[in-house]
Amino acid sequence: MSAVMVSSLLNGGVESGGIPVEHLDYDFIQKCSDVKYLERIVIVLRSGQEGLYPHLTEFCEKRIEKLNPKSHAIRKANLPATAASFSADEWNQITEDLKMWEREVKMNELDLKQKPISTATKMPPVRSSNVSVALKQMFDKENNTRKKNPVPRNYSEWDKFDVEKECSKVDEGIKEQNSPTAVNHPLPKISRKIDTEVLTVTEKAVFANCEKEKGNEAFRANDFEEAVAYYTRSLSVKPTAVVYNNRAQAEIKLELWHSALDDCEKALELEPGNLKALLRRATIQKQLGDLKMAADDLRRVLHAEPQNAIAKKLLEEVDMVEAATPSVDQRKGTKMLIQDVEDEDEDDDDEAAPAQASLCVGEESVVAPGETGDMGNAHKKPPGRGDGAPHGEHTPQGHWRGKRGSLDKHRGQEPAKKDLANGAQGAGSGGAERNGDASAGSGGDDSRLDAPCGALPPPLARLKNHGNQLFKNGQFADALDKYSQAITGFTDSGIDSPEDLSILYSNRAACYLKDGNSTECIQDCTRALELRPFSLKPLLRRAMAHESLERYRKAYVDFKTVLQIDMSVQSAHDSVNRITKLLIEQDGPDWREKLPEIPLVPLSARQHRKEEPPNAELAQARAARVAQETARKAEARFASTKQEGNDCVKNSQFQEAVEKYSECLKLKPDECAIYTNRAICYLKLELFEEAKQDCDSALQLEPSNKKAFYRRALAYKGLKDYLACSSDLQEVLQLDPNVHEAERELEEVTVLLRQSLAAAAAASPAKPRKSVPITEVDGSEDEADVAGREQGPQAAGNDCDGEGLRIPTQPTNAYEFGQALNAARSRGDTAACAELLQTVAPETLPQYVGTNLDGHTVHFLMQALDGHLLQTDPYLVYQHLSYLHTAERFSMVLMLLDKNERRQMTQLFERLAVAENGEFTANDVQNLANRYI
Repeated sequence: MSAVMVSSLLNGGVESGGIPVEHLDYDFIQKCSDVKYLERIVIVLRSGQEGLYPHLTEFCEKRIEKLNPKSHAIRKANLPATAASFSADEWNQITEDLKMWEREVKMNELDLKQKPISTATKMPPVRSSNVSVALKQMFDKENNTRKKNPVPRNYSEWDKFDVEKECSKVDEGIKEQNSPTAVNHPLPKISRKIDTEVLTVTEKAVFANCEKEKGNEAFRANDFEEAVAYYTRSLSVKPTAVVYNNRAQAEIKLELWHSALDDCEKALELEPGNLKALLRRATIQKQLGDLKMAADDLRRVLHAEPQNAIAKKLLEEVDMVEAATPSVDQRKGTKMLIQDVEDEDEDDDDEAAPAQASLCVGEESVVAPGETGDMGNAHKKPPGRGDGAPHGEHTPQGHWRGKRGSLDKHRGQEPAKKDLANGAQGAGSGGAERNGDASAGSGGDDSRLDAPCGALPPPLARLKNHGNQLFKNGQFADALDKYSQAITGFTDSGIDSPEDLSILYSNRAACYLKDGNSTECIQDCTRALELRPFSLKPLLRRAMAHESLERYRKAYVDFKTVLQIDMSVQSAHDSVNRITKLLIEQDGPDWREKLPEIPLVPLSARQHRKEEPPNAELAQARAARVAQETARKAEARFASTKQEGNDCVKNSQFQEAVEKYSECLKLKPDECAIYTNRAICYLKLELFEEAKQDCDSALQLEPSNKKAFYRRALAYKGLKDYLACSSDLQEVLQLDPNVHEAERELEEVTVLLRQSLAAAAAASPAKPRKSVPITEVDGSEDEADVAGREQGPQAAGNDCDGEGLRIPTQPTNAYEFGQALNAARSRGDTAACAELLQTVAPETLPQYVGTNLDGHTVHFLMQALDGHLLQTDPYLVYQHLSYLHTAERFSMVLMLLDKNERRQMTQLFERLAVAENGEFTANDVQNLANRYI
C-alpha cells in the first residue's frame, strides 16, 4: 500500500467519489463493518481513479462477501452461454430437449382444438348474483341465429298468410326453447375451523397469514361477515393479537359488541400494551355505556401516543356523555328488567345465591356487577337504615324494605300466619319437606355436609323455600319478607339449630345487599357468622357491604378471610387488589399498620387445603426453570451494561465506563474481557495500580491473553517498573510477533531501563574494594574449604590469582558455585567453567547463579558451553540452556548484551542445531533460541 499512501500524500487528501484516499487501506477495510461504505470503496478501486490495485480490490471484495454474501457489489455478470460453451454431447442433449418440448406444446395445442366443449358445464355465477344459464342454452341461441334465412314468399302466398296462427307458433316455439332459469344454491358456508394437526409450525404461520389476508380483503370489500369468518379461521390456526384486533373491528362494524369486547380482551392478554386493542375496547365500552372504563382506556392510549387524534376525539365524546349522564342515585323512573340466573356451582347449598343480572336500560344493555362475581349492585351506595332513607320503612319484624316490599306487606303476612297455624296438619308431609330442603331450586342454603339442615318444621321450611324462589325471580323485597317471617317463627318456636338460623340470616343479608341496604346486610351477616363462624357466603357479603359503605379496611379483612377459606374465589382476589390501591391512596405506605387484625381460619374450616409440596423431581425442574430465567435476565442485563460501558469508552467517558464494567463484573465475575476493558479505562485515568490488578485477574482466567499482558506492561511503565514492563512486552511478542505497538514499547522501555540503571549506579557509587591478603593453608581439602568460608564473600569477589587457591569442583550451594565461577572468570578459564558446569545439575543452575547474574557472566557461560561442552556432550549444553533462561533477572540481562555477545550466542544455537543427538531436534533448538534471541 505504499503506492496508495504516496498517492494520498500527492493529492493532499483529495476525496474520490466521497471516499478519502486514506480509507483505501488494508487495515481500514479489515476494521470497517459498514457494507454500504465498503461497496463504495470497491467502486473507487475498480474505477482506477487512484490507480490499479488488484490485490486490495480482491481483499475488499472478500471482506464484503464475509459481511454480506448477497451483496450486489460482488456479483459478476456472466456472458450468455453459446454452443462453444458446451461439449458436443451437452449441446446435442440441450437441442433434443428443446425439440421435444416444442413437439409436446404443439400436440397439446392440437388436442385442445379437437376436444369438444362439454355442454353440461355451467358458467360460474356472477358475483352478488344467484342466477346462471346453461351453456347448452347459449349454444342453441347461437345456432338459431346462424340458420339460413327462409326463401322469400310471393304475393299470392302472402294473401293466404294467417298472421295470428304464425304468431301463436312463434310463441309456442319460444316457450319450448326457453327452459326454466336455473337458480343456483346459496354459496357454501365458510368453515370457521381448520384442522392443523398435520401442519408444521412454519406451515401454520403461513396458513394463518393467508387466512388473515383473505379477511382483510373481505373487510375492504365491506363484507364484514366473511371477514369475521376468515379471521376466525386464522385464529384457529395461530392466535395473534393482530388478528384478534382485526376481528374485533369487523365485529364492531356488525355491532356485535360483546364478541368484539372478548376479542379485545384476548388481544390485550397476548400484548398488554396494544394500543389498537385499547382504542377499540374503549369504543365498545362507550357503546355499552361503561364510560369510566372507556375513559381509562383512552387515557392509556393518549399516555403512549399523545398525538392520537382518534383517541382525543373519542375521549371528548366520552367526557361529554359522562357529564350529561346523571349519577346512579339521581336516576328515577327508569324501567329495568332484572333476570337472575341460578348459580350452578352450589348444588349442595340451597341459600339465596347471588344473581347474575343483565340490566336493560332503554336500548342499551349494561352488564350488572353480578356478572363479575360481586353479587349484585354491591358497589352502589343507596340509602338504608341510618342513612336517612326517605323511601324506606321498617316492618314489625325489624327489617327494612323499599316501596315494592311495603305494597305486599299484608299480603305476605297472611299466608305466614296460615302456615304457622297449619303446622300440625303439615306434619304428615314434613318428611318430604325435610328431604327436599337441601335441594331447593332457588339459590341454595349454606348447608354443608358436616352441618346438615332439615331441623326446620314444614311451615318454616316452606317460607324459606318460597323466599328462595322469590330471590331467584328477582323479587328481593318479597324474598326478604319471607326470610324475616321464617326467622321470627324460628325464634318463637325455640328450635335449637344454629346452622339453619345462620342460613336464614345469610339469605336475608343477600336480599339487603341486592336492595342496597348495606348496614342491615352487615348486621345479618355478623349474626350468621356468630352462629356458624367462618362461613364463606356471609363473609363475602359482609365484605361487599363494607366496601359499598367505603369501609375499606374492614372489607379488606373480610376478603382476606374469604381467601383463607377458599383461594378459588376470584371476586375476592379482584376486590383485594382493588381495595389495596384505595388503601394506599388513603393511608399511604403504612396502610397495613392501620388494618384490623385478620383472623386466622382453622384448617377444618378451609375448603381447599394447601397442596402437597412438589416431589423432588418437580422441585428440581422448577428450580432449573427459575435458574434459567434468572441467568437469561442476568445475561441480558450484562450485555446491555457492557454495551453502555463500551459506548462510554468511545465517548472518552472513562470514569462512567469503569462504573459500568464494575456492574458487569458483579453479574459475571469470570469474564476476562471486562477486566481488560476496565484496565484500559484505569490506564486512561492514570490509575496504574488498579489497571495492573485487573490485568492480573484477567491472566488468572486466561494465562495467554496478550491484551492483558500488553496493558499490564503499560501499567508497569506507568509505575516505572521497567523490568516487569519489558518482561510482559516480550510475552506479548512471543504470543504474537506481529504486534508492532509492543515492539515500539519494548524499544522505548529498554532505553528507559538503561537510563534508570545508569541513574541508579550514578546515585549510589560502588564502595572501593579492599585488598584482602590470601594466605595459603597447607592442609586437607576440607581445611581449605573452611578457610574460604571464613574469609567471606569479599575473598570470593577478588581476582583469586593465587596459585594455591583451590576452586571447588563439586559445589553444594550457590556460594560455592559463585566462588568457583568468579575464580574461573577472573582468569578467563573457560575450561574450568566447563568442568564446573559438568558437575552441576542443569535444573539447579538457575538457583546457583541467583541474583548475581549479569551480562558478562552469561557471555562467559556461553563461551564455556560453545568451546568445550558442545563437542563432547551437546545434550548437556541443551539442558543447561533450557534452564538458564528461567533464572531471575535473565530477561533484563539479555537486553544488556552488546551486539558481539548476541552474535556469539546466535552462533552457539546454530552449532547446537546441527549437532547430532537423538535427545533433541533442530526444531527444539529453534524454539529454545526464540527465548534468547
